[in-house]
Parts: sequence; structure tokens; C-alpha cells
Amino acid sequence: MQYKRILLKLSGEALMGKGQYGIDPDRLKEYAQEIKQLTDRDIEVAIVIGGGNIFRGLKGASEGMDRVQGDHMGMLATIINGLALQSALENENVQTRLQSAININEVAEPFIRRKAIRHLEKGRVVIFGGGTGNPYFTTDSAAVLRAIEINADVILKGTRVDGIYTSDPEKDKLATKFDFISFEDVLQKGLKVMDTTAFTLSHENELPIIVFDMNTKGNLLKVVSGEKIGTIVNL
Repeated sequence: MQYKRILLKLSGEALMGKGQYGIDPDRLKEYAQEIKQLTDRDIEVAIVIGGGNIFRGLKGASEGMDRVQGDHMGMLATIINGLALQSALENENVQTRLQSAININEVAEPFIRRKAIRHLEKGRVVIFGGGTGNPYFTTDSAAVLRAIEINADVILKGTRVDGIYTSDPEKDKLATKFDFISFEDVLQKGLKVMDTTAFTLSHENELPIIVFDMNTKGNLLKVVSGEKIGTIVNL
């Protein structure tokens, strides 16, 4: 295998499936089965999920809500998604732990770096909920931060497109895909991979990012195996 310990970043919207909001049980099951393929091969898997399928703090702020309150609501949304994914994984007989950056001890462990690493070493999937625990930071930033803290080999950003393009491929039919691109080129070309804080943190810590289509069956295992799926962002 190309990678031994990975951090998988999923958007909250990915859990909606074909719906307009909420969580699609069929999509959850598909993701759980994809992740199980990794744990069956002794790949250590950590996950960060967004909360946009339930609530977005930034959207709430744009509609007059206090930004900090809105971001805290978004953090709780990520924990709801984490609980849903944990349940789906355990239905596939994958041992899973949910750790939260905000205290919610009745439903999730507090985030403790050493404990998270120990869970991974024992073959358990660790889901990090609650973002970073701070307002004004996205789940992209949480994903990069946690990946660095647990010494992950790579961040796998699962999206609905199959990599990074010169422009939005859903809007521009002439958009061309990059198989590989450097951090510097992403910045120079103004391409959107992650928010600036997260991307800068990844760059400074020399942590590669792979953007790929999570919704194509088998892609996750192919990426971890080193097949040329998606786009690799590296030095």
C-alpha cells in the first residue's frame, strides 16, 4: 500500500446523496463499505466530516445570526454526522471511535491526541467531530490540523469531482484536469482546493493532499494503493 495512515476529509453535503439536506442512509452505507476495505488491509483511517448538510455557520451569519453562535451550531452538525458515520461503520463491523473538539462526553470522547493515535494503532477508525473547537475555522482546517497531529501520511479530500481542474468542470466544459500540481501553482493559479488557512497549514507542514471522486465505487482503495486517481497536491 502507498499509505499506512490517512486522514479522509468528507464534506457534509456528500452525506446528502441525492437529497437536498440531511443524511442519506444509502450513501452512508456506501462510504462505510469503502472505508472497511481499507481497515481490512490494516490501513489506519481517521476522518473529518463537515456539517453543511445540516447547518453552515457562515450562511447563518450572512442571514443575521451571530457568527460565533452559528459556527458552534456548525460544530454540533459535524458531531451529528460523525455519530451517523460511526453507526454505519459499526454496522459493517468496523470498530470506531468518535472524538470531539468540544465537550460532549455523553456521546463522544474528548479529543486527546495520544488516545487518538492509540486507537489508530489498534485498528480503530477515529472520527474527529466538532471542527477545531473554535469559531472562524472550517472543517478543512480541522482536517489538516488533525492530520498533522496524528502524523498522517496524506489528506484524502473526497469530493464529487475527480480532481482539481483549471476551472469548475461542472460549469466549464473546456476545463482540464491536473494529475499533479504543486502548492505554489495552486496559489498562483488561484485554484480552490481548501480554504486558505487549511491549505497554508498543509503546505507549511509538507503534508500532501489528494483530491478525488469519493462517489465512484472503489476509488478510495485505489487512491490509498497509489493508483493515479484524482489530483495530488505536493511540494
